[in-house]
Parts: sequence; C-alpha cells; structure tokens
Amino acid sequence: MTTAAQAANHNPIPLYSLFTANIISLVGNIFSTIAIPWFVLQTTGSAAQTGITGFFTILPMVLAGFFGGTLIDRLGYKRTSIIADIASGIATALIPIFYFTIGLEFWQLMVLVFLGALLDTPGNTARHALLPDLAKQAGMSIERATSLAHVIERGSRIIGAPLAGLLIGIMGTANVLWLNAVSFLISAGIIGLMITDHKTVKRDEGKTTNYFAEMKEGLRFISNDKLILTIVIMAMLTNFLDAIFGGVLQPVYVKEVYGSAIGVGLLLAANGGGAVIGGLIFASIGHRLPRHALFVGAFIFTGIRYWFYLSYPPLSVLVITGLIFSLGAGPLSPILGAVEFERIPPDMRGRVFGTITASSGLAMPLGMLIGGYFTERFGLSLMFIWLGITFFVITVSMAFIPVMKEMNRKTQVTVYQ
Repeated sequence: MTTAAQAANHNPIPLYSLFTANIISLVGNIFSTIAIPWFVLQTTGSAAQTGITGFFTILPMVLAGFFGGTLIDRLGYKRTSIIADIASGIATALIPIFYFTIGLEFWQLMVLVFLGALLDTPGNTARHALLPDLAKQAGMSIERATSLAHVIERGSRIIGAPLAGLLIGIMGTANVLWLNAVSFLISAGIIGLMITDHKTVKRDEGKTTNYFAEMKEGLRFISNDKLILTIVIMAMLTNFLDAIFGGVLQPVYVKEVYGSAIGVGLLLAANGGGAVIGGLIFASIGHRLPRHALFVGAFIFTGIRYWFYLSYPPLSVLVITGLIFSLGAGPLSPILGAVEFERIPPDMRGRVFGTITASSGLAMPLGMLIGGYFTERFGLSLMFIWLGITFFVITVSMAFIPVMKEMNRKTQVTVYQ
C-alpha cells in the first residue's frame, strides 16, 4: 500500500474525540478536587474532616487500580470508560441533591466521595488504554500521541484550578459539583458516539477466567518484564519525592518565606506551564530522539530547581527557574507511556496500568506523611539538601541500569502466556 493510500485510510477523529473527552473529564475532576474539600470546610468548619475527605479520595484510587484493572480488561476499554463516567456523574450529582433536599451527613458525603473516586479511576485507565489503537487509526506516532495526551492532562489542571476557584466564588460550591457531574456525562457521550470499540486479543479457550487468577497474571507480567518492573519502582520513588516537594516543602517554604498563598499558585502554574511547553516540544520532535538518553537527561534537568530554594531568593526567581527546569518534565510521561504501550499486551493494559496507577498513588500520601514529619524535625534547608541529593542519585542511576536502555528498542507485544 502506498503512503498516500495509507494516509487516506487514517481517521484522526476518534483520537481527537478521546482527547476532547479527556479535557472535559479532567477539568471536571479538578472542579471536584477543589470543590469537595471547600464544601466540607464550608459545611463543617473542620480541618480534620477535610483531611479525612482527602484520605477517602486517595484510598479508592489505590484500591481501584489494584483490583479494577482485571474488570477493565474483561469489560473492554470503551465500555468501562462509559460505565465509569456515568456512575461517577451520578455519585457526584447526589452530593448537591442530598444537600438541597434531605440533608447530607458527613458520613454520607464520605460514601459518595469514596464511590466517585473508586469509579473514576477505572474510567481514566480505560481511556488511557484506548490511546495506542486510536493513535494507529489516526496515523500518529505513539510518542506524539502520548505526549499530546499528557499535555492535555497538565493543561486541564492549569486551566481547571483557577476556573474552579472563580466558579465557586460566583455560583457556590454545590452548583460547581453539578457542572462536574455534567462533565462526566458529556465525556461518556463523546466516547460512546465517536469511538468504535477496539476488541482486545481473544483469550485462549483453555485459559483460566478466574478473576483473581487474571489479577495475578497481570502482576506476573510486570515482575517478568524487567523494564516495566523498573519503571514501576522508579515511578514510585520519584512520585514519593515529588509528593514531599509539592505536598509539604513548597507550601511550607512559601508560607514561611513569602507569607502568601499566591506564591504557591504562581509556582504551581510555572511548574505546570513548563511541563506543558516541554511536552509540546517533545510532541514535535520527540519521535526522532533516543528515548533513554533524553529520559535520563530530562529527569536530571528537572531536579536542578530544588537547589534554588536553598538561597531563599525573591519569589520571581523561583517562578522563572520553576518554569525553565520544568521543561524537562514534559517528555517524561510520554516516553514512559510509549514504552508501556509497546511492551504491554493489549488484553492486559487494564491490569498493568491499574497496578502502575495504584503504586504511584500509594507512594504520594506516604511521601506527604513522611515529608511532613521530617520537615518539622530537621527544617526546610536540610530537607531541600536531602531532596536534591536523593533525586540526583535516583535519576543518574537510571543511566547505568542496563535494562533501562531497552527503552530505545521498539518491542512488538504479544499476548502473555
């Protein structure tokens, strides 16, 4: 088949429909992330109950990642995405419905928050698993597709956070939750109408269909693929460190040095903006570059920003350096995504991606907990020195782990036996 004929057979509409659904769903999730804790503070005035709300948001993400991946592989990616979005929309809509009608006890709110987060994770994983098939259908390289997907994710966060704050001020918290519920339903409609179901590889007739046996099969795949296992471990370690930085050190530093929450917002915007720009650059030229060298170099580059905090500079310096050194974060997730899609069998994406999501999610609250304790004990300066050294050692070590060099080799996946 000629290049012209191949191009004529490409259909980018489903891929861009997936991107559109992701934007709507992700912005809605940001609304929920900001609105629900604010709703708890408004209705209870309790910081402790607000913390409990955060716990009931993270816990279901971890549980759904570990236990929901097999269900995703069984139901199919399109069907799971639609069901999860509709169910999450209903769970979110019930919060303002109960609040404005029969009243909403705190425990009832926690149940709805738990269910919404529990159902949302499989939907996100399923949409992520659709990406390689739709990229192929569109005639787009997997590097460019994963890069655009992550640019959309980061961009949605940058846009969604200030928009949520503005809408909460104008409409009130409960009404913003209505918008979040509607966003889930719109996302489900786009996936249902615009994307054809991509069947995964059929199972052998003699193969077990036991749910927990299939979960074990996914874990066995991860443990047997040394590169994927290394990626999971490295993701846990770096997410652990990122949680210490973003969840503890940065807000404490800004409060003590600059005394205004505006500084946190500016730094978050700079970090996110740099990553978006880096992702767009990678989307343009990344498929031509050696993955392993770029991955290690970009990771080391992002860690340089930590050292600027030791000099206690003006806030503008941290904003500028945050923007510059966050450029290195742009290629990281797209490279990992491309490698994972090339190595993970199509009928195992739900299980493997679910495990990766759960592992990363588990590391983050642990990082915030430990980071908070040691920051109080040793102070900001020592913690930034420890963070900078630890991050550098971990990222440099990736250059010398032999299996990491397999990132450069494009692998044709087969169904795991």
